[in-house]
Amino acid sequence: MSMAAFFGFHMPSFTFPGVPNDKLFDRVVENAKAAERAGFDLVTVMDHLYQIRGIGPETEPMMEAYTTLAALATQTSRVKLGTLVTGVTYRNPALLAKEVTMLDVISKGRAILGIGAAWNEDEHRGYGIEFPPIKERMDRLDEAVTIARLMFTEDRPSFEGKHYRIERALNVPRPVQPGGPKILIGGGGERRTLRILAQHGDMGHWFGGNLEDLKRKKKVFEEHCAAVNRDPSEVLLTVGLMLVLADNEKDAKAIVDSLHPERRAMAVVATVPQAAEVIAQYMEAGFGGFTFNNNVFSTKESIERAGELIKAVRGSAVPA
Repeated sequence: MSMAAFFGFHMPSFTFPGVPNDKLFDRVVENAKAAERAGFDLVTVMDHLYQIRGIGPETEPMMEAYTTLAALATQTSRVKLGTLVTGVTYRNPALLAKEVTMLDVISKGRAILGIGAAWNEDEHRGYGIEFPPIKERMDRLDEAVTIARLMFTEDRPSFEGKHYRIERALNVPRPVQPGGPKILIGGGGERRTLRILAQHGDMGHWFGGNLEDLKRKKKVFEEHCAAVNRDPSEVLLTVGLMLVLADNEKDAKAIVDSLHPERRAMAVVATVPQAAEVIAQYMEAGFGGFTFNNNVFSTKESIERAGELIKAVRGSAVPA
């Protein structure tokens, strides 16, 4: 199987029973370091202010994304770091580009910018953040990624849109990565999101789903690429998979039972060889990246098992 397979370890949950607040980040570091050892390419956190439905009650702990990522940059050495994904409404896009640039500097060239149109109205209301209709949020997303790319690649860019503007904006120190951090667009909206991905994105992330539906969505994406004269092979398409790795029924049941009911129904229980076969089907369909969540892979042992899957898919030694 191709060595191109890309694996992300996503941390949507900061709920660790028995762990006090002053030890919370220590557990996050343990997860991130275990993921790095296991061969994951990317470690991500959500950019949310409340816990989201499908993971847990909104009152569960939620760490702020970019302070957490900057701290993780000092504790890891190889994995890329980013959000899955930042809501466009939460920050001025020029400030966001500055924050991601600083993450790139601190991590010595390992930042990505994950961004989407935002959806959680409850936390917007709670924090007093404007939550415009979806059309405006999509317009803002288009302008925001335009500004980010300009600030990653030009010394003193200017831009004036309907919602945002910059005037000879400085972004010093410059990103470490040539051309700046890669831009990941989260979401699968077929009319606007996939067109923005075709125009601006280096990576796209779709939150799971039936393979046949994903193939159809990929075809829509390719049509958008043709419309904007973009080679679709330039964009890495990643998928969130709810694979539960277990060698026996008892272990599998314990993991599945621990999941939120909404996620439980989506879970696919498999051994490592079976899971590798599942991933092979996605790769044959043109999907090159796969993310796994820490609410499923919550211990060092389970992350190590995910590492066995990564090794099986790549067919070679896991990176040191």
